[in-house]
Amino acid sequence: MTKKILVALLAVMMLFAVVACRGGEATPSTPATDAPAGSTDPSGSEEPPVAGDYKIALYTGTVSQGEEEYQAAQKMIERYGDMIIHATYPDNFSSEVEQVIQGVLQLASDEAVKAIIFVQAVPGAAAAIDKVRETRPDMLFITGVVAEDPEVMSGKADINLLVDELAMGRAIPEEAARMGATRFLHYSFPRHLGYTTIATRRQIMIDTCKELGIEFIDVEAPDPTGDAGISGAQQFIVEDVPKKIAEFGPDTAFFSTNCSLQEPLIREIMKGGAIYPQQCCPSPYHAYPAALNIDVSGHEGDVKYMLRSIREKLVEAGMEARMSTWGVPMNMLMLESGVEYAIEFCEGKFTDRHDRAALERAIAKVSAEYKAGEITLSTFTTKEGKELDNFYLLLAPFVDFSQPIE
Repeated sequence: MTKKILVALLAVMMLFAVVACRGGEATPSTPATDAPAGSTDPSGSEEPPVAGDYKIALYTGTVSQGEEEYQAAQKMIERYGDMIIHATYPDNFSSEVEQVIQGVLQLASDEAVKAIIFVQAVPGAAAAIDKVRETRPDMLFITGVVAEDPEVMSGKADINLLVDELAMGRAIPEEAARMGATRFLHYSFPRHLGYTTIATRRQIMIDTCKELGIEFIDVEAPDPTGDAGISGAQQFIVEDVPKKIAEFGPDTAFFSTNCSLQEPLIREIMKGGAIYPQQCCPSPYHAYPAALNIDVSGHEGDVKYMLRSIREKLVEAGMEARMSTWGVPMNMLMLESGVEYAIEFCEGKFTDRHDRAALERAIAKVSAEYKAGEITLSTFTTKEGKELDNFYLLLAPFVDFSQPIE
């Protein structure tokens, strides 16, 4: 099966990232901005546009269920002041699609809003964009962590962003092999395996493990949305990982498709000396701080602090060569790059709603702030060979914690 065909399978369903990380209920809200219009960030960036000229709206998950994008939104408010407005969609978005749509319509009802950045772009994003375009055809839409069909979203939003899940199907086993893995254990459950993205990535992992001489092992974990809930699913991980390490040995790499299982997974792998290539949603902030008891207070958004803190904990445990992640929180990068892109557009620095060069500038600017290394940017191609030139797939380098963090 060619890479093009594998990538095309994303088009059927892309709910993996957003569904994996969500649960519970909340209501949309619009937090107040903490900084005055025209304020600058501590890094000394240039004076932002006057808030009265235009506004950029950010639509994210709540702090309890989508903390990275939520905190990125707060960072943008601190940096650019009242020109940024922010609202959150309900955590239980899959059953509250109308509320998701209403939240977007409320943001668009402010005539000063010229761009809406939707991260994560949960189900309902396409319908919401259609509704807004009925009265605001001028609105710039940028979506990140896209959950709906790529070809559909390519025709709705001006820019779409997603991590390259299928490329991760090869990259993760390869990173595990670099760390010395002889077995690769994959925790998931029927609901996730029903998503084409997860199922296809799993098959790529199986094929890659076979090429690398690594034994692939499937293990069904409880679904955190099931009767046992998150606590029950986490308890399963706490009990099962030590058993699997005892059975297969510490040169076993572990991977789970669910966000809520990452924290206990990290803890048990640390105790057992096994291998952890990355989280389901790779980021220095995803599960590592809680699992390793790292205090992030006063260091929000400081990725180098987080990476150094993780490395310090791993070195103490002798695990610096056995665990990794990406060096940038991708949800934050998507949202912040979207803001930088929208600012240039609103200020007339480019006129086409989709401008790859402008997007590359925005991503490079944000990546440089995080010192994250080069972000690989590619476009989505359908099974029929159609390139969706405004639908971008992103990959970041792994962090080698056995080396000092510069």
